[in-house]
Amino acid sequence: MALARWEPFREIDTLQRQMNRLFDDFIPTLREARDGMAFVPAAEMEETPEAIHLKLELPGIEAEDLDVQVSAEAVSITGERKSETKTDENGVTRTEFRYGRFQRVIPLPARVQNTSVNAEYKDGILRLTLPKAEEEKTKVVKVNLS
Repeated sequence: MALARWEPFREIDTLQRQMNRLFDDFIPTLREARDGMAFVPAAEMEETPEAIHLKLELPGIEAEDLDVQVSAEAVSITGERKSETKTDENGVTRTEFRYGRFQRVIPLPARVQNTSVNAEYKDGILRLTLPKAEEEKTKVVKVNLS
């Protein structure tokens, strides 16, 4: 049996080439998936003893292009970002913005009274105040300690 000299840097170099090849094959798939993705609005939620406050960032979207539905357990926001096509003198149009329909469903941490939701939409920010249901406000759970 012949002795083979172990060269750890050669093995690391081989591993690096294999990883680079893997990512080179995989990256176009990621780019295609990203380009097909729709816009998803960022959300921020704060819970107080009386209500849940939800804030969504919807820049460039008009209020009439939004549909907000509230159930006792979730908030659903559906809308559409409409594109403005502008052509320069060479007839080439480039854009990095995402346009099209989007939907986001946000589960709520507590049941709310969906009949008394307060909504405000200003400067691309949607603010929802969702009052908690009465049974959620007074709910007390006894924990048994053993």
